[in-house]
Parts: sequence; C-alpha cells; structure tokens
Amino acid sequence: MIRNRLRIWLLPTFILLVCLANAQQYNFSTVWNNLGPGVRKNQLIEFRDLKGNTATLPLVLIKGEKPGRTLTILAGVHGYEYPPIIAVQEFLKEINPKKLSGNLIVLPISNMGSFYGRSPFINPKDGVNLNNAFPGKEKGTVTQQIAFYITNNIIPVSDVFLDIHGGDASEDLIPFACFYNNQNHAEATAMARNLAEQSGFTNVVSYPYTLQETEPAKYAFKQAVQDGKVGVSFEAGKLGTVQEEAVKLNKKGIYNVLKTMEMLAVNEPELTLNTLRHYNNQSYIKVPQNGIFYSSFIAGDRVTKGQEVGYITNEFGHTLTKINATATGIILYKIGTPPVLKGETLMCIGILADAN
Repeated sequence: MIRNRLRIWLLPTFILLVCLANAQQYNFSTVWNNLGPGVRKNQLIEFRDLKGNTATLPLVLIKGEKPGRTLTILAGVHGYEYPPIIAVQEFLKEINPKKLSGNLIVLPISNMGSFYGRSPFINPKDGVNLNNAFPGKEKGTVTQQIAFYITNNIIPVSDVFLDIHGGDASEDLIPFACFYNNQNHAEATAMARNLAEQSGFTNVVSYPYTLQETEPAKYAFKQAVQDGKVGVSFEAGKLGTVQEEAVKLNKKGIYNVLKTMEMLAVNEPELTLNTLRHYNNQSYIKVPQNGIFYSSFIAGDRVTKGQEVGYITNEFGHTLTKINATATGIILYKIGTPPVLKGETLMCIGILADAN
C-alpha cells in the first residue's frame, strides 16, 4: 500500500521534471551568444505539458556577416493563415547571412499544432489560441509554454518584433501594416510607425494602446510593445487560402523592413507618404447572436454609419437581426463565411485619418 501511494505521489513529480527538462535542454542564450557571424542554425524546440501533450517550435537563428540590430519574424501564430507562412518559407530560401548586417530570429510556423491540425485559431492538442496566450505560462499547456518561451527568450533579444498574419479560414480582409500607438514608449512607437509606412503596404493602421503594465498582452507583438520593443504586424491574405499576391506582399514587407533597418540592401522604390492611407481609429461590430450571416459587402468596401451591411438568420432561414455599420469608413476585415458566433468580431471598420 505504501509503495502504491509513493508511486501515485511520484508520477506527477516525474512528469513535471520531464516538462522542465524539455524546456531546459535547449539553452537559447548559450546557443544565440555562441553563434558566429555569417552563420545560420535551424533548431526544433520541444515542449510537453502535464497532460502529456507535446509540441515543437521551429526556430531559425541567423547571425549576419556584419554587426547590426536584431529582427524577429513570427509567422504561423494561426496555422490556417497560409500566405504569411509561405512568404516566410520563401524568404528563408533566399536570405544569405553573408549579405546581412545584424541578426534574424525567424519562427516560421509558431503554432505547429494548429497548422498540421488544420485548425483555424486554436491548437487542437490543448484548445489554446496562441494569439491570446501571451505572456504565457512556464508550466502551462504546450501552447502557453510556447508563448512563455517567446516572451522570455526571443522578445528580450529583439530590437524589432514583426508578427505576420493574414485572413484566417473565416476572415476576409484588405492588406495592411499595423502598430500600437504606445506613448509610454514613444521612440519605439515612432520607429514602428516608420517601418509600417515603409513596408510597401498601402494601408497603415494605428491601434490605440490602453494596456496597463500588469495586464496580460495576449497578442504576440503587443507583448513585444508592452516590453518596450518595436512591434509591427502585417495582415495579408484571406479566407484560409494561399493567394500569390498576398505571399509576395508579405515577403516584400519583410525585405522593406530589413532595408529600413539598414540590415540588407534592397532595390525597392521609395514610398511617399501621400500614397498611404492611415487609419488611426477602428470601430468593431460584434456578433449579437449565433446564426447564419449574409452580406454583399467585402473587405475594402466603404460603409456609412447606420447603413445596413448584412443580416443574420437562424437555421430555418428566419431573419434574427439586421446588422448596421457602427461608423463611416473602410471595412478592414470581416467574417467572410456564413456561420457566426455571439461575441466574436463580425466586422472591423477602419476610420481614415483625414476623415477625423
């Protein structure tokens, strides 16, 4: 009886030690600091949680031939957002460390469980959305551990943190570059704005920043911003498919960020600010109840406050509610497929800066 009780007590302790061993077997700081100039190193980091779930995080470390700043590129936080993932795959085939000034940390598919599980938002292994998991938990689920790892290892050594997204399986959107207007770190915010403006994206979105220091950031590049880093994000691609133009735009954005940071010579035409469209405010329409959504509007359309933009029916085809625009502006993104769930974002309307 005593032996059985001892086994019961030791089992969770053993599992915990295994989890800690997996987290500690790869010492990021040691590998990163010992990497020589002009060298690329591919790593696969393993995670295991107390429920026996496992996850891997591919990591590419590149030290340039010449010294400079460090850019982190994060893709695949949502595994169904294919254009960013494919853009980063192509970029990794092209980048030459010998021609690079500074360093690159690339996470080409941050949520492998979501990617291979063909799950739009969550990792099906633990049911957690990586884009809501930051700063993460050291002893949490595998997805929470990945967020913790990025927060405590990758973000601290990054000068600029670029989080690349696209329209997920259900999302229709127009391409845009975005940043948080964090006046607590005005210099970092100014650089983020400049990188967004120089990225090659016509639409530049500034999100308000009201997060308190003690609040969880939830989102990857918002965590970087909270930690005082330069955080930028791209959005290109829609509805869970690989659009070649979105892949090209994401990759062009990466190269333009490298050019602006003086890390790589890139032959791209300079953008003038009057070609850009700035959106400094957003208005969100939330789904009022479960149902089937109908709308003739698509991302990029202009809407007027109060205008009917769609309606929701039940499973018998009876109209439950009409949806009206909450502001005058451009639809940045919206749900582009029929099923909608109460509380989720149905539509985001961007308000042009010159309309304020």
